[in-house]
Amino acid sequence: MTSANEKPMFRDLNADNDPEVTEIESLCLRCQKNGITKLLLTKIPFYKEVVLMSFSCDHCNWENNELQPASKIQEKGVIYKLKVENSKDLARVVVKTEWASITIPELEFEIPAHSQEGTVTNVEGIIARACSNLHSTLAYLKKEDPDSAGKIEEFIEKMTKLKSGESPFTFIIRDCSGNSFLENFNAPLPDPQLEVSYFDQSLEEIRMLGLQVPDDSENATSSVQQEEENDDLRDEIPYFKDVVIMSTYCEACGHKTNEVKSGAGIEPYGIRFTLQVKEHKDLTRDLLKSDTCKISVKEIELEVGSCAFRSRYSTVEGILTTIKEQLIESNPFITGDSADLIRKGKMEVFLQKIDEIIDGKRTVTFIMDDPCGNSYLQSFEPPDENLVVEKYQRSMEQDDELGLLDMKVENYEES
Repeated sequence: MTSANEKPMFRDLNADNDPEVTEIESLCLRCQKNGITKLLLTKIPFYKEVVLMSFSCDHCNWENNELQPASKIQEKGVIYKLKVENSKDLARVVVKTEWASITIPELEFEIPAHSQEGTVTNVEGIIARACSNLHSTLAYLKKEDPDSAGKIEEFIEKMTKLKSGESPFTFIIRDCSGNSFLENFNAPLPDPQLEVSYFDQSLEEIRMLGLQVPDDSENATSSVQQEEENDDLRDEIPYFKDVVIMSTYCEACGHKTNEVKSGAGIEPYGIRFTLQVKEHKDLTRDLLKSDTCKISVKEIELEVGSCAFRSRYSTVEGILTTIKEQLIESNPFITGDSADLIRKGKMEVFLQKIDEIIDGKRTVTFIMDDPCGNSYLQSFEPPDENLVVEKYQRSMEQDDELGLLDMKVENYEES
């Protein structure tokens, strides 16, 4: 908490004209003399809290800039996969943390995590920086290893062609901290060239992030373990099935997570709920969204993939509010002051449509589609004319995605 006269530690970039910059005398790694490091704690509008660091040495004129995220580590890591098709794609904004790795499969090129500091740039800037780093090694290799130097020169030529925008390629960011970002030109609508997915961090990545491994944690207390001492955590949603409600709370930092999992296995059939939201009471319907459930609203061209956020028990209004918050969080530079006015306008119009649904001013078709059959949408007393529930046979592609084609479900005790 801050008093009325006390300024917050992290202030917006445009909050005042006199930002507090901390200067520290530090060693220059180039000339081994002392230079100056400047630190600025700020908040990028509609993005996250960051620490901007700038080093300069008056003796050798070396300079270096770095960005460090000051926000919490996200619950899941993130992967951005972009198909770069023209020079316009090279201008997409990139926020890269030190935990992020970057790969270009066509050239078998990778920038590992921790090999570069965090930065705010664009796709072209990432490539240009990689070329610059490769150039810095050529002078030494030409004397010591001419053959390797020749191969690096050929590789730099290939990288330089990518900057022209003439050669299509794939640009992938994988960040286990979940704090990197790659701009979506079509936001809030899906971008056909950009694929975003999320993943659970491995134990190695959890340790690399400096987090406690769940099994060894002393401060993080899982309510699953806590409740097992007293009661069985299994509960039952009326007219649905058994579910497991999981909640984790960390006393050290106050971070909380809540998740709902189906206690049953994958159902023989997928399930699709089609709800006509015509009045406010339709927004109060309870629902359970599983990890494999997709949500769409036809009238406003809204599609939310199954990995957009974790499974949860909520209401139709609650899920729409979560989707709105997710759109703002995943497209930070579209809502800021420096955003492109056309795309910023589209986002504001789209968010306004969601608000109109929540306020009961817009009639829409709300669809939940779960190929695992483990989602639920409350039905009012029959006949419920506004809700249609369909069970369907999964396609071969869906079974493959769920891993069912490789799963032995009968006579599995036999070798």
